[in-house]
Amino acid sequence: MMPATDVTAFFQKAFGQKPVSVVRAPGRLELLGNHTDYNQGLVLAVAVDKHIYMAASPRNDGKVELASTAFANRERFNVDIFPKNPAAAWADYVKGVLDQLHKRGIHARGFNAAIHADIPMGAGMSSSAALEVATALTVRNLVPYSLPTGEPPVKDGSGKLPDPEPREKLEIAKLCQAAENQFVGVKCGLLDQVSSLFGKAHHAIELDCQNNSVTHVPMLGEVVIVVANTGVKHELVGGEYNALRADCESAARKLGAKSLRAVDAKFLASNKQKLTDREYACAYHIVGEIQRVVYGARALLDGDFSQFGQYMFQSHESSRDFFKNSTSELDALVDTARTLDGCFGARLTGGGFGGATINLVHRNKVDSFMEQLANGYKRLTGRETQPMRCEIADGAK
Repeated sequence: MMPATDVTAFFQKAFGQKPVSVVRAPGRLELLGNHTDYNQGLVLAVAVDKHIYMAASPRNDGKVELASTAFANRERFNVDIFPKNPAAAWADYVKGVLDQLHKRGIHARGFNAAIHADIPMGAGMSSSAALEVATALTVRNLVPYSLPTGEPPVKDGSGKLPDPEPREKLEIAKLCQAAENQFVGVKCGLLDQVSSLFGKAHHAIELDCQNNSVTHVPMLGEVVIVVANTGVKHELVGGEYNALRADCESAARKLGAKSLRAVDAKFLASNKQKLTDREYACAYHIVGEIQRVVYGARALLDGDFSQFGQYMFQSHESSRDFFKNSTSELDALVDTARTLDGCFGARLTGGGFGGATINLVHRNKVDSFMEQLANGYKRLTGRETQPMRCEIADGAK
């Protein structure tokens, strides 16, 4: 695979010139809070050292041309018309952001862009949100704007744009979320985009999805995150994600609540008869998961990774038994991890229905853990996995 630093060289080869903008946006991993974001709940996540890189330069003919190291064919379109191309569905995430900027009176003009990713596709790291964030920041570099006003930011004495302030980062995250909701067709919450923008090394990000406030929780200690991909492809546009969201929203409506964030376990149990079995199971998972985030953040503040890991295991069991977004392969990875020395906790991460697990592992045990996890998974499923070590990273820039 091309080294990430070579996205500039790839751009020069693709377009015959040097880029004027190079942006990197990290992927994210959800530590706790599975599907709680669109229920106005709490989520704990981290940005990781796997990124989408976008190098770009303006052009003057009103066209956008995209080249990617992952796909042989380029995508080219007018800067104010955003047709979907099934042969280049990956470009929808770029087009969706441009569409949202266009609706806010921010016109990208034309540009060439080269895209490179070292985020593994389908591993629950939300490469899609990272691509959206990279697009929004690339356009900001080429045609400076501020959100929500659209007015250009004031450059410093050296002509450099200031980094977005937290308030503007949140507005950019909302724009990218709208791109995925409206253009791509996935009714995702705000977690993925916020994580990519607000990441901070050695810290978890706690997002309160009721008021969109972001808090950084120290995550200091001899721990490493290991991601293990099941090798089972998940396609959230296919409907499973949207169906889960619909069940959660229906449950809240029947309970007379604005969202499941307003429901506690006791109230849910006493009103179970108002819900279908499926609605109750989904609500039970979400209500419990929000509480696990509260306790999990407290454990991190105390530096208690053993306790935090127990909440991770509990989260996976709830996903498996109630929310039903686990798979036998995900379960095999978590079951194997639970038996291995140095593992504090493990659970599925991301949308589910395949994808990957996240494991919190003692730094001194990580090599043996990854080897034994791969061997155990092969023994249980006959499938290969190549566990990946991740460090907690800073946000997009």
